Amino acid sequence: MLIECPYCRSRVDAKVEGECKLPKDQEDHDPFDSKIVIGKCSSCANVLVGLQEEHEHPEYGAYWSDANRVWPQPKRTISHTIPDIVKSSLEEADRCFSAGAYTACAVMCGRAIEGVCVHHKTKAKTLQGGLKELMDKEVIDKRLFTWGDELRKLRNLGAHATGEKVAPQDASDVLAFAHAITEYVFVLTEQFQEFMSRRPKVKAEPGSVLSRGDS
Repeated sequence: MLIECPYCRSRVDAKVEGECKLPKDQEDHDPFDSKIVIGKCSSCANVLVGLQEEHEHPEYGAYWSDANRVWPQPKRTISHTIPDIVKSSLEEADRCFSAGAYTACAVMCGRAIEGVCVHHKTKAKTLQGGLKELMDKEVIDKRLFTWGDELRKLRNLGAHATGEKVAPQDASDVLAFAHAITEYVFVLTEQFQEFMSRRPKVKAEPGSVLSRGDS
């Protein structure tokens, strides 16, 4: 079973110790199966749990995908609602961090936030200016602006030949900030708008509690 080991920080061929197919959703008409597989890393012998999905090859037929690690330290899932110009950089930032390339991770995090600016058509030529425009447009709030600005500073440290290196913990933090900002902008905002559109529109009568405001 091919799976990423978080301890070895590499893709390994884990020895399968057990597996269990998952029941299909009755409303899901996908004919293919998925299964949970328990394996042991061929290098460090730590236990790894992965999810494999069955796929169909037009020439060779059905086959099982590489395992997506669900334990320990499951990989982040990136929502399909995040635009490709942002998503591709986030995916590469995740891969850089998994490989121990922390400076490259910080650079790709900055690129992901630049993608947010491009998507929202900011006019500034710098990331700092783009973040300011996003805040002025109320795409992000002041707290997210601060997160993004700190991310920008670390991105600049990694992008220029200064001789300084990005520490693992700093890379972990800016990666979390990048995911949080993009989740807020593209996922949670849309989810909240959909939630509000389903809410009944109640017209308050004069003198009612609703008309006086909620404490």
